[in-house]
Amino acid sequence: MIIPLGEDRTRWDTHKGSRSVPRHATDAPKDVQEAVTRQLSAVLFASLARQDQRRKGEQYLRGLLQAQGRKSIRNIAAHVGGSAVEQGLHHFISSSTWDWMSVRQALATHLTHRETPLAWVVQPISIPKAGEHSVGVHHGLDPRLGPFRGQRAFGVWHASEELSVPVNWRLHLPGSWVRDDTLRRRADIPATADEQTAEDCAAAAFLTTVDSWGLLARPVVLNTDVGRVQHLLGQFTDAGVPVIARINGASQFTVDDPALPAHIGEALEAQQILASARGLRKPVEWAERNGRLITRRCSLTVAVRVGSTSAGHRRPHTADRVRHLVLLGEWRHPQHSTGALWMTNMTSVPAGPLLRLTKLACRVKRELAAAGKDVGLKDYDGRTFRGWHRHVTLASAAHAVTALAGMEDTAGTPSDPA
Repeated sequence: MIIPLGEDRTRWDTHKGSRSVPRHATDAPKDVQEAVTRQLSAVLFASLARQDQRRKGEQYLRGLLQAQGRKSIRNIAAHVGGSAVEQGLHHFISSSTWDWMSVRQALATHLTHRETPLAWVVQPISIPKAGEHSVGVHHGLDPRLGPFRGQRAFGVWHASEELSVPVNWRLHLPGSWVRDDTLRRRADIPATADEQTAEDCAAAAFLTTVDSWGLLARPVVLNTDVGRVQHLLGQFTDAGVPVIARINGASQFTVDDPALPAHIGEALEAQQILASARGLRKPVEWAERNGRLITRRCSLTVAVRVGSTSAGHRRPHTADRVRHLVLLGEWRHPQHSTGALWMTNMTSVPAGPLLRLTKLACRVKRELAAAGKDVGLKDYDGRTFRGWHRHVTLASAAHAVTALAGMEDTAGTPSDPA
């Protein structure tokens, strides 16, 4: 397992200075982006059976990169051939037979060859929708936005020192869509798509691909609020996957840490456990990456061993058999309350490397905000399950072009294999 950034420090400091990193590709010269687009298109669309599909894939990718404003099919077509290609692109996204999973796997493999990931980050995305007909649209409660109407999905992001790119997506389908045969037919939802909780959907976004894709073994960072902690982390433990997940402070666990002898065996909320461990906090340095700058920062951090509150009443399902976990807390300022709370099955990893893993999720969240606007991750106007997946696959590829072009701009224009 590779854990980012070096040793823990012993000095408290909230701002340590900054240095330059490769700029984002929106600033990269057009010839650099063009070379990267050709290279990536050759890699991603090799699995497409027909030449016209490969051509339309590259057209759509270029349109996502070139179109200003909303990345609708009409707007995309206007930048790569006008009305003459609009109908063909619409069919390519909505009705064609190409397999988006093969394209995503090729993207994940290509990125891994370019730069080894430090982690795979599972990041939620909320897509507001006004109408009733887009696949998966529902009324719900977004943990960050509050009452919400629209689609909700989970992306798996390759997260390394210089790259943050989504490589897989899973659309959350609430029961109102899965159990209604009319809605299923209208949205062309495949028979394999079943009803899941949002948490299980987040886990499946990664776990359904880890074996079939041969993904490099790296920790998974679940950057979504988890309620059934033992159940969810149990799925990863059973699969042999190290994971760290953001949790709610009200989640209860039993204290199992010799450093807190007065509370051993006591069932407490996560927030209470961390309050009891304030005296054990240690400073940990980490790097905040924002655009071209790396800023060195420091937080107080503590890791506490905990166990399940239902150890004596376990159901037989393997996903519930999680006996030992570690609760991670962070304080950005000594006198303030904790920020995000995290739970992990990586019980032998120190607090410093665990904290730095969670900071990869912060970077992914910023990248998602930019990608949603720049390459149209939220802009699919169609109504079908298959169309949504094909659009976000190519939008992910467009974001990869911008990220890779930003790297190439500092190293020199790549040679064109053609």
